[in-house]
Amino acid sequence: MSWGSELWDQFDNLEKHTQWGIEYLEKYTKFVKERSEIETNYAKQIRNLSKKYQPKKNSREEEESKYTFCRAFLTTLNELNDYAGQHEVIAENLTSQIIAELSRYLQDLKSERKSHFHDGRKAQQHIESSWKQLESCKRKFERDCKEADRAQQYFEKMDADINVTKADVEKARQQAQMRHQMAADSKSDYSSYLQKFNQEQNEHYFTIIPNIFQKLQDMEEKRIERLGVCMKTFADVDRQVLPIVGKCLDGMTKAAESIEPKTDSQQVVESYKSGFEPPGDVEFEDYGQAMKRTASETSLSNTRDGKEKPTTKSKGKLWPFIKNKNKGSGPEDFSHLPPEQRRKKLQGKLDELNKDIQKEMDQRDALTKMKDVYVKNPQMGDPTSVDPRLSEIGQNIEKLQFEVQKFEGWLAEVEERMPSKSDTHRRSGLYETQNSMTVGNNCAQDRERPLSSPDGSYTEEQNSETQVKANINPAPAPAHNPTSTTPEFDDEFDDEEVLPTIGTCKALYPFEGHNEGTIAVAEGELLYVIEEDKGDGWTRVRRNEDEEGYVPTSYVEVFLETNAKGAMTYI
Repeated sequence: MSWGSELWDQFDNLEKHTQWGIEYLEKYTKFVKERSEIETNYAKQIRNLSKKYQPKKNSREEEESKYTFCRAFLTTLNELNDYAGQHEVIAENLTSQIIAELSRYLQDLKSERKSHFHDGRKAQQHIESSWKQLESCKRKFERDCKEADRAQQYFEKMDADINVTKADVEKARQQAQMRHQMAADSKSDYSSYLQKFNQEQNEHYFTIIPNIFQKLQDMEEKRIERLGVCMKTFADVDRQVLPIVGKCLDGMTKAAESIEPKTDSQQVVESYKSGFEPPGDVEFEDYGQAMKRTASETSLSNTRDGKEKPTTKSKGKLWPFIKNKNKGSGPEDFSHLPPEQRRKKLQGKLDELNKDIQKEMDQRDALTKMKDVYVKNPQMGDPTSVDPRLSEIGQNIEKLQFEVQKFEGWLAEVEERMPSKSDTHRRSGLYETQNSMTVGNNCAQDRERPLSSPDGSYTEEQNSETQVKANINPAPAPAHNPTSTTPEFDDEFDDEEVLPTIGTCKALYPFEGHNEGTIAVAEGELLYVIEEDKGDGWTRVRRNEDEEGYVPTSYVEVFLETNAKGAMTYI
């Protein structure tokens, strides 16, 4: 059905309808724009979420990469980042394929609609003007006819009156003839213009207006068709990214399926295995003799006889690791780690150094080839220009090789100390005493723990070849007793009474004493013992009147005074 033939008299309604159609298209454009903004914001939030949970660039990242569930989560984050990228693609395609296109089309549509209704108004104004002219001719013809009738009646009246002169009658007759002529001319003009108006009106309602309305109808149909195409594109934009989104989801699924609980639990062993062996069995206790216990050659702990609680009034021993002051990565030789972990760290460092050496050697080979080319073809370059770089690489290789030798030495030392898997026997340490005094024992206290801080990390390397030794003649205590003044320590020692000297000790290994409550000692240094090991692997010693603290029991050889502990010695 055509608008021109069916809606010839609905000019105003068509004007309102087409305006509503344009406004509807603008509303749809705004809808797509808001959807694009939502996709952009969603992609941004997803990217920020992925970035937030990415592992930080620190030592912990290396540890996490060992576990399959951590690697799976990292893969999920990377796939999620790619997933966010697809939502950015949706936003870009919505903007370029729909929003931009509709914006341009709306401008053209408004311009076309304005032109068509301008032509319609112009045609409407023309037909209305013609109608007004026709009405004017019609009224003139009517007026002239009435004037002619009045003139004719006046002539007839004058002609019948015998009192009127012949001249007056003649004058009235001429006036009547003139009015009749004017009426005849007006009739002719009215008839002519009426015919003209009918032609124009016929052309207006059957040609001009139908053509204009047909153009408006075509314009409206194109608008609707364009809206349908945009709606289809709206769905296609999402459909186009579905394959890649599916791959992202498949990647997440594959990452989840790659998690291996058994492997991760085994990795815990690889990460924290110390290489030490557990302490030996405690032998039968005889109150008439000192307790004996076997000790592993590679155990962290030392065996000792039972202890009597000192009669001196003092606080219980405080844990020395109250505050870890050493926040760094530890010594270069990783001596702060247990043997097994130290061996792995040293081996990893050697692998890195060998890779660096190989890189330097590859660069040296490349530069050597370049120099040979320059020697054979001087026009290509100066052979001496690569000498400084070759010299620098040579120095780098020498430094790296020196580092390799240093770490290989440390690695060999660790491997010598570590127990052999074929070694199934344990060496027993014997305790001897010079008197038969009764020894009070507490088995729970005598069983020692590995030297560790509250968070489970080892603080200093232990000597894996420590053995229990017997010393019949312990070294006498120094003549002076450095207990006349109260030493100044941290808050842990402020309110304690001065502890008496109960023996001496000799440092077997250096101890840096970074942690609060500990004291640094040098290898071979002699110190006074003021509190023996209470089962946690630490002995409290004093250097002079102002310095005292804890040292690892396995780092010192202790000589207890006879009147203090039955002349017992141990290391």
